[in-house]
Amino acid sequence: MKKPIAEFIGTFTLVFIACGAAIFAGAQIGLTGISLAFGLALIGMAYGIGPISGCHINPAVSLGVWVSGRMSLGDMIQYIIAQIAGAIVATLALSIIASGSTDGNFAANAMQGDFSITSGLLFEIIATFLFVVVILGATQSSAPTAVAGVAIGLMLVAIHLIGIPITNTSVNPARSIGPALFQGGVAMSQLWVFIIGPMIGALGAGLLFRIGLLETD
Repeated sequence: MKKPIAEFIGTFTLVFIACGAAIFAGAQIGLTGISLAFGLALIGMAYGIGPISGCHINPAVSLGVWVSGRMSLGDMIQYIIAQIAGAIVATLALSIIASGSTDGNFAANAMQGDFSITSGLLFEIIATFLFVVVILGATQSSAPTAVAGVAIGLMLVAIHLIGIPITNTSVNPARSIGPALFQGGVAMSQLWVFIIGPMIGALGAGLLFRIGLLETD
């Protein structure tokens, strides 16, 4: 049970720290600060639980890793269950801390401004594809894995810098499910975008590694 427990803790940390930053300090730290919170939380967990589970903390990442042939189907299912549970419990903790002071805002994902569902879906597919390419590339056997966590975390920061004004940035179905369950409304009605989009992107990235196009010889 070490791996699922690690994934639960890692996903809890990502949602608690990063979504918490958006909920409680968003007005003070802005888009850049929120983006850094997501990236820094991931970097911390990469070194904290990476040696145990690989620090996926994201169902899309686990799907990509499975498709690439680097994990079993059973492990992937356990990871995804633990990740979703971690995100839900983290959002529950945030809701208790907030005690009604957030007007129901839990940093959920939804279309921002005038962006359409099509725009959001396309962004989530492309961003997750690029994110998982970085993850699979940085963690392959020939890569300098000691700095993989930094590379992956910085990529997540970059993705949030462009994506927050579009969808509030998901690239992670667990991160979307937890807040949506507590925020409800549009976040729940559009939740499918943040499940399907990241999974499609991760599937594409995983396939490129599975057929060897991005694997080193």
